[in-house]
Amino acid sequence: MGAADVVPGVSGGTIAFISGIYEELLDTIKGFNLSALKTLKEEGIIATWEKLNLGFIVSLALGILTSIVTLAGLISNILEEQGETFKKVALWSFFFGLIIASILYVGKQVKNWNIKNIIGVIAGAALAYYITVAPVSSNSSSLLFLFFAGSIAISAMILPGISGSFILVLLGAYQPIMGAIKSFTEALKLKDFGTISEPGVIISVVGAGCIIGLLTFSRYFLGCSKNMKPSP
Repeated sequence: MGAADVVPGVSGGTIAFISGIYEELLDTIKGFNLSALKTLKEEGIIATWEKLNLGFIVSLALGILTSIVTLAGLISNILEEQGETFKKVALWSFFFGLIIASILYVGKQVKNWNIKNIIGVIAGAALAYYITVAPVSSNSSSLLFLFFAGSIAISAMILPGISGSFILVLLGAYQPIMGAIKSFTEALKLKDFGTISEPGVIISVVGAGCIIGLLTFSRYFLGCSKNMKPSP
């Protein structure tokens, strides 16, 4: 999921869906509410850990973060190469294959193709095409802007078929965020702690935006997606 979220056009939610963990991910995210605080107060840390399924979400989050940190610089360098280099074509081809597979897999979940579902497919395809041709905003490094960009993109990242990183590209936040991750990891490798604060602040602000986005308006989209269960 982390590798997919780094690449514009590929959804981490799609990877979660085809790997069979999507439903559990939805249930876990929806479990973060005020009742969890009551459980923590009355029953303790262990009961809260089990109720919120934190073992699952922490393992998943660590895997995503590890993939993003290790691959952000590599994938960004490939995507920034001029012309159709072999590495760039191979990367896009790999993720294009994932998209094709996810289309077939998601299509199998629709048991009855009626006029309503067909209209939904056409509307979704039209929206997806519009997103690909929409004008790209200029890059902005404003912390407030990056906070809201993170909260918007995380909603797209969690939904199959919608690329959160591509939303960041349209908003003009992709390069600043990827650049911050790249600078942060390079500073860690070089143990240059004097230059680690600036990218660290950007990453923290975007991360806070992602958390707020998940716990607020993206819960609505997660609720709408609840009926989309993968077949065994």
